[in-house]
Amino acid sequence: MLRSSVGPDRRAAVRAATARGGRGPAAVTLSTAVITTMIAALAACGGVGSGGGGERSGGGASLTTMGFGLPDEIATVRVDAFKKANPGIALQINEGQFDEQAFLSAVAAGSPPDVVYLGRDRIGSYAARGAIQPLDGCVAEQDVPVGDFYPAAQQQVKYDGKWYGMPEFYNSIVLVVGDKAAKDAGVDPAEIDTSDWERLAELAEKMTRTEGGKIERFGFYPKLPEFLPLWAKANGADILSADGRTSRLDDPKAAEALAYAHRLVEAQGGWTKLKAFTDTFDYFGEGNPFVKDQIGAMLTEQFVVTAMAGTTPDVKITVLPFKDRQGNPVNNVGGNAWVVPKGAKNPDAACAWIKTMTAADTWIAAARARAAKRAQEGKAYTGTYTGNAKADEVIFSEIVKPSGKKPFDDAVKVIRSVQEAGFVVPQSAAAAAEFKKAWEDAATRVLQGEQQPADALERAHTEAQKAIDEATS
Repeated sequence: MLRSSVGPDRRAAVRAATARGGRGPAAVTLSTAVITTMIAALAACGGVGSGGGGERSGGGASLTTMGFGLPDEIATVRVDAFKKANPGIALQINEGQFDEQAFLSAVAAGSPPDVVYLGRDRIGSYAARGAIQPLDGCVAEQDVPVGDFYPAAQQQVKYDGKWYGMPEFYNSIVLVVGDKAAKDAGVDPAEIDTSDWERLAELAEKMTRTEGGKIERFGFYPKLPEFLPLWAKANGADILSADGRTSRLDDPKAAEALAYAHRLVEAQGGWTKLKAFTDTFDYFGEGNPFVKDQIGAMLTEQFVVTAMAGTTPDVKITVLPFKDRQGNPVNNVGGNAWVVPKGAKNPDAACAWIKTMTAADTWIAAARARAAKRAQEGKAYTGTYTGNAKADEVIFSEIVKPSGKKPFDDAVKVIRSVQEAGFVVPQSAAAAAEFKKAWEDAATRVLQGEQQPADALERAHTEAQKAIDEATS
């Protein structure tokens, strides 16, 4: 049985972000060749619920997790629900973030954990190479209500028509505006419209503040290279075909979007200065960049907003939807999922765990615990954004109450409004890591002044398509 093979816990803020879908600073990305070599020796077996690998299920069984911790009541309430429902299963939680190399080594050695918590964008690669098992048998036998999950989250955990994971949190991207910066620029923060790119560029320069050549406030942070798919989508481009087989990084609309976002950065001092400036930010703490007036507006996941509600409830911000050029909300969603590795010793118990951890009732109980704790601390509770739409309906209609902090009460409404506008980059078969690296590297080369956007994305397209073709041939 695999014991604790992951790295030590990071500080609480990073762990919180990782739990909600972030990859964390120590995440490892392996090449296709390495992954293929590590799992090539695996024998084929049935998916979870099909009877394969379940020799130890039932009384006296044990269940080992990977990539998951117990940082707060959102985790502990759900874990306690599993323990209560399954008293005969000895649970071992190996705390720490997901470690790809340790995971694949354990799978190749035939000693994997029973259930793993990892980013949903990795599922296609692991499913295509046989490192994780399909969950269709689990869904059928335990009657998992998969229709409760948001459509975009469902898309991320399915591969080749089969369920390979169950979604946890549901991370949405929103625009956070510092009210002071907007007002300094003569703009009502609530009226900022990201669909008008020319006016947005003008506003970014007006909100930027420098002193002696040093950035004191960055007007608009477009969050590149991470959010390139969002910018491309806002300009009408999908960077990958729906079936995950054809790169569309060479779409002129994607190049136009990258060129625009790069222009925003250059007009405000350039990538080198921006990187040095933002690397000092404490996004989750009492000295976050909005309290310090270091950012005019920034694209970010909603968990940054919920963190500020707890640490700086009096901060003056306005949260808005990010809009495409036609004025429609656009939201590149993400998050983590639970999967069962090939060779798991107790897949039936893993299925029970997955069902419990993602069930509407369990999420609602955890949300009630969070709301009670926030009330005891005198802090606003802005909700728990889960991958389960049924749970969210109850959480936001019955548990989340007006806090009296208008910026955060309004933020909740905005975040909820963009959830249904969520899209995902399709699972890119066996080359998800290579595809992502190709476009991230392309955006970075542009930001560093090494290539023009069209040239960088053309190169990325060639690299990505080659990786996809080799992985799927």
